[in-house]
Amino acid sequence: MSEQDGSAAVRDEVAAARRIVVKVGSSSLTTAAGGLDADRVDALVDVLAKFVDGPGGPGGSGGPGGAEGKEIVLVSSGAIAAGLAPLGLERRPRDLARQQAAASVGQGLLVARYTASFARYGRRVGQVLLTTDDTSRRAHYRNATRTLDQLLAMGAVPIVNENDTVATDEIRFGDNDRLAALVAHLVRADLLVLLSDVDGLYDGDPRTPGTSRIAEVTGPKDLDGVSIGSAGRSGVGTGGMVTKVEAARIAAAAGVPVVLTSASRAGDALLGRPTGTFFHRTGRRSADRLLWLAHASAPRGALTLDDGAVRAVVERRTSLLPAGIAAVEGEFTAGDPVELRDTEGRAVARGLVNFDAKEIPRLIGRSTRELARELGPAYEREVVHRDDLVVLHP
Repeated sequence: MSEQDGSAAVRDEVAAARRIVVKVGSSSLTTAAGGLDADRVDALVDVLAKFVDGPGGPGGSGGPGGAEGKEIVLVSSGAIAAGLAPLGLERRPRDLARQQAAASVGQGLLVARYTASFARYGRRVGQVLLTTDDTSRRAHYRNATRTLDQLLAMGAVPIVNENDTVATDEIRFGDNDRLAALVAHLVRADLLVLLSDVDGLYDGDPRTPGTSRIAEVTGPKDLDGVSIGSAGRSGVGTGGMVTKVEAARIAAAAGVPVVLTSASRAGDALLGRPTGTFFHRTGRRSADRLLWLAHASAPRGALTLDDGAVRAVVERRTSLLPAGIAAVEGEFTAGDPVELRDTEGRAVARGLVNFDAKEIPRLIGRSTRELARELGPAYEREVVHRDDLVVLHP
């Protein structure tokens, strides 16, 4: 829908949201030179603090005009950007080692700034750093859930970021927009708010005369024919409108509605006013591990399935048995995410494997009963159990 078609009524769901994940990009927090802009950070905190439960802990009544207090998880970019100026870097480096160095310096500065800013309202913050490796493994994401829930229960504001200081290209989210969508599902949020330097999604380049802001997106078809830009204006972050729309789709498909707008309109967005672009939920909440597996895991290897196994996994949603495997590649251990491919090399599913890569060649094409007789009862099981498997292309 175009801007003039939007209705205030649809935003009642936004205003009623109790637990909210807010994501803010680097461009909304830093100067053009790459350092943190204290005034911008304070302006964002001024807005968020008004919506959080009353000072000192949960149960208070905060928010403009007596709005009900909310729980807010802040996913904040800006660590690498904040570390550029102190290290004498003029622009974001391309090599991973210097990115990690900048993140190491900038992360401390970023959290210190948030700590001081929220302290003006008697509010504590807690830092949570994540990598895809932390979130694709069952035990790790359960720990992340407990930590975030406990921080909120104790009245703190979690500040979440990717752990850029240790993340490698193979285990990084790549952008905090996608991380925010996954965190929204992880904490069972009622709403995701994506803040940018643009006040919503437009049907073309917003700098071009004649383009209009899209007020609502009810499903993927609403974006057919819409040209989505790939880069932000500042150049200090990794995300652009493409990553924000993809994050909105992930969250909406997982049952979490999304508002995409500019940081300067964060207050209006949280109040439910018709600002930015509202993405309606398009699906229902699924098992946590399946969402992480589909969107946050980095496959460590691949299993090629025969045609019968592809049909069983994709159409009947069964577990993957050794008899259906045609080939294996990569180096992985039991519990790692692997890609499941058809005979033409297309990825059809992703799952957590129950065997090491070096064990699988002797399992290929054989029945579990036969393997149990020869190798022992531990081999009478699925290579990937259906509860640890997500279909990518039904």
